Amino acid sequence: MDRVDFTQMKDGTKDEYEFLNALEIDHTRHTADRLLKALVELDESLSGYQITRLGHSLQSATRAWNDGADIDWVVAALLHDIGDIYAPYNHDEYAATILKPFVREQCTWVVQTHGDFQMVYYGQHLDGFDQNKRDRHRGHPYFDDNETFCERWDQASFDPDYVTKPIEFFAPMVREVFDRQAYDPDVIRSGARVPLTDPAVAAARAG
Repeated sequence: MDRVDFTQMKDGTKDEYEFLNALEIDHTRHTADRLLKALVELDESLSGYQITRLGHSLQSATRAWNDGADIDWVVAALLHDIGDIYAPYNHDEYAATILKPFVREQCTWVVQTHGDFQMVYYGQHLDGFDQNKRDRHRGHPYFDDNETFCERWDQASFDPDYVTKPIEFFAPMVREVFDRQAYDPDVIRSGARVPLTDPAVAAARAG
């Protein structure tokens, strides 16, 4: 079978849907490569900063790596702005939706809401922006994690002089994360908190 015969889903047969499901499974195996390609395309995104959006993403992930963060945090930092091209008004939610089946809930929530937290750095300079928008999340179990994420890895990662690792360094981590079983409870770990920084791991990586 090269393609199905039906033109309405309700007319599909068991064989046709099994055929399509097999194609979909094969398609999902290449998700990481598509995401890495999309990261490179961030260079066509928003300009005006001293580094490109790809550079910002790589620098955020590099800072996470240098802080001793685990793989979920590193990949979350790498992909946190991947929605900038296609979803400029809710890029954080876009990125979180991509990550949600494959990383810890903690990381997904931080990525999903980091746009609100970032406003503390610039909201006071623009009309109609709420500098304290993050306060609507105050009391959430991951509030402090998002505060740290933005302070250490996001708002700080626009420095053209920071030694930043290339995308090839992070590619195996992206593939490892997106090769996981989607929505595996042992990965999602609802309610679990893992520190963003680990001084012992950071020291080992620096060494």
